[in-house]
Amino acid sequence: MSAVVHFELWAQGVSEVAVIGPLFLLNAVAGLVLALVLLGWKHWLPAAGAIGFGVLTLIAFVLAVTVGLFGSHEVATGVPQLLAGVAEVVVVVGAIPLVVLGVRSR
Repeated sequence: MSAVVHFELWAQGVSEVAVIGPLFLLNAVAGLVLALVLLGWKHWLPAAGAIGFGVLTLIAFVLAVTVGLFGSHEVATGVPQLLAGVAEVVVVVGAIPLVVLGVRSR
């Protein structure tokens, strides 16, 4: 879901913002690839990647809202922000058991 939100925002004009535009596209593509890998590879490593991806995306958002990120300041309110934020939290919380179970099964 977060990847879709980032792609939609990129298509709606974020693509024109220096540095942030390419990072939004990278986030969208990486999120889609990670989702496909999670579905296809039954291993703890993609789940660990999902945790890292989610945490880093949330950190970038918090930085963009508080101090700015690469000269761009974001607001913490709005439907896209809420959808992406909830999606990242769900991914992180949902992937933790996958990593724990994956490590135990090895």
